[in-house]
Amino acid sequence: MRRLFLAMLLVVPLAFTAGRAPKTYDVGRIRTPMGEILFFLYDRTPHHKESFEKLAASHYWDSLTFNRVIKNFVAQGGCPDTPAGFSGSPYLLAPEFTDSLKHVYGAVGAGRDDNPGELSAGCQFYIVTNKNGIPRLDNHYTIYGHVFKGMDVVEKIVSVPKDSTNKPYTPITLHVDVIKMSAEQLKTDGYTPK
Repeated sequence: MRRLFLAMLLVVPLAFTAGRAPKTYDVGRIRTPMGEILFFLYDRTPHHKESFEKLAASHYWDSLTFNRVIKNFVAQGGCPDTPAGFSGSPYLLAPEFTDSLKHVYGAVGAGRDDNPGELSAGCQFYIVTNKNGIPRLDNHYTIYGHVFKGMDVVEKIVSVPKDSTNKPYTPITLHVDVIKMSAEQLKTDGYTPK
């Protein structure tokens, strides 16, 4: 009887865990004519993460482009940046600065106009392309993700011919969505969730 009880102690927990799906993580995906970019979305900036997910789910960016591409600085996309400000931003977001998220190579951040509250434009995102990072932007622009696959694509994007406003002559269209990936899938693609 005691052996049966011990066997049950071992088997019952396995029965409950055998059917469980592995934990998944939210991953931003940007598909362009030049290739695909995948980036981890941070829980440490919940409002920016939620905003990105909401706009991606509504296909907000699917008719837009990378409109500002500067080698050793950023590849920026989303609603157009005009002299009067961002055109068509659906809303602004309060900053979510955190000392643990820096403007390192591959960081994904929220664009904004100059404004005293340093509010982010919901419609704009950028990817840092400077291998030394851009420390002067830390705690002034919100970082909400990090590219773990596709920086070679981003480097191609910032290297295209462009006009005097750094807008590519040939539009680089966006198809943006959010996918779920397990820790094992992320690890296979070179990222370990923290």
